[in-house]
Amino acid sequence: MSQQDTLVPRRPKLADRLVDEIRDQIRSGALRSGDKLPTELQLAEEHGVSRTVVREAVTRLAADGLVTARQGAGVFVNEQAPVTIESLLSEMSGKVSMVLNVLEVRMAIEIESAALAAQRRSGSQEADIVAAFAEFDRLLRQGESTGSADFAFHRSIAAATNNPFYVEILDVLGRRTIPRDLVTTFSPGVLQSTEYQNRLQGEHRDIMMAIQDGDSTSARDAMRRHLSSSQRRYQSLLQGGGNLANAFPRQTG
Repeated sequence: MSQQDTLVPRRPKLADRLVDEIRDQIRSGALRSGDKLPTELQLAEEHGVSRTVVREAVTRLAADGLVTARQGAGVFVNEQAPVTIESLLSEMSGKVSMVLNVLEVRMAIEIESAALAAQRRSGSQEADIVAAFAEFDRLLRQGESTGSADFAFHRSIAAATNNPFYVEILDVLGRRTIPRDLVTTFSPGVLQSTEYQNRLQGEHRDIMMAIQDGDSTSARDAMRRHLSSSQRRYQSLLQGGGNLANAFPRQTG
């Protein structure tokens, strides 16, 4: 196994675990509506993680609508934790079958959103797409998790359609928009490897350049190739029973 394949960012894995533990406490009733979560320091000590991990976990829970941070008061469980697509997906976190369901939804909206972004983007919206692409590169060079930048890239394209419903759908899906964040338990060394992520970034580059050129047909085709490639990879993973050696063969292009 190469050094690239053993490079597994630690923080996102710990944050995922903490998110799941707090979510389970809310579902079980151990944390009730209106209850205040332990302080950042208390959570860090209790779960043996850094305060940075705690902050990331709380941010995710807030994005899911499960908690609200009140300045100067703390973080509280929402009065009515919503039953949303996000909470449904969380029940299936780590399962390739759910990744395929998410990808199916994404293909239904993102292929056309890329074409619309090529037609409608403003200068500032194009700059946001480029900035998210560059952030992916920066995180990859530093060996950090690229999931947030990957999501930001796709979300910035949705925003460039100037149709708020494209953004709303991606926000509902949240972090589960990014397939590898769902199945890192299978083999995070491959899913987070530099080789694999460089391949993804090449697909992102094709989408970005088509949007910059204002070529809606090429943008649509590039997004279709990107999502279809992901779909094939995870179908192979599902059929292979978690064998990533078969699901992610070495390839060019």
